[in-house]
Amino acid sequence: MERNQDKMKRKQGKIEQVKLNENISQRSFSGRCFLFRQRCRGKEGNMNVNRIKAVFSAAFGFLTSLLGILAIPVVLMVSCNVIDYITGLMASDRRGQEITSYKGLRGIRKKVCMWLLVVVGAIIDQLLLYASATVGIGLPFTFLVACIVALWIICNEIISILENIKDMGVPIPTFLTPLIQNIKSQVESMGEQQAGDIEENDREGE
Repeated sequence: MERNQDKMKRKQGKIEQVKLNENISQRSFSGRCFLFRQRCRGKEGNMNVNRIKAVFSAAFGFLTSLLGILAIPVVLMVSCNVIDYITGLMASDRRGQEITSYKGLRGIRKKVCMWLLVVVGAIIDQLLLYASATVGIGLPFTFLVACIVALWIICNEIISILENIKDMGVPIPTFLTPLIQNIKSQVESMGEQQAGDIEENDREGE
C-alpha cells in the first residue's frame, strides 16, 4: 500500500511539474510574442518616419530644382505666412475681435497676394535676363528681384508675428523688433541699389 501511495505521489508530482513547465513555456511564448509585436510596431514607426522624411526631401528637392536660389526664401515665406495666420487667430480673442469666415478668407487672400508678389518679381527677373541677353549684357543672377521681394515679405510677416505674440501677453525681447526692422530697411536699400545698377547697365547698353 505504501509503495502504491509513493507511486501515486510521484505521478502527481510529475504531472504538476509538466503543467508548471507548460505554464512557463506559455508565458515565455506570450512574452516573446509581446516583444515581437513591440519590435514590429517600432519598425513600422521608423518606416513611417522614413517615409515622411523621404516625402519632404523629395518635395524640397523638386522646389530646389525648379526655383533654385529662390526655394529657401519661398519656404521661409510660406512658413511665416502660416505662423502669422495662426497667431493672428489666437491673438484675436485677446484683442476683442470676432473670428468670422469673411476675416479668415480675407487673411488667406492677403497671403495669396503676397505669393503673387514673388511671382511678379520672378517675372521681372526673367524680363531683365531676356533684355540683358538681347543687348549683350550678362547678369549674374536669376531670381534677384523675387528673392528681395520674398525677404521683404518675410520681414513684414515676422514683425506681424511678434505683434500677435505680444498681444497674447507673451513677453518679447526688446531687440527683436528693431532687429527685424533694420533687416527690412537693408533689404529695401538693397533693392533700390540693384534697381540703380540695372538702370546704369541699360544706359551702357544703349
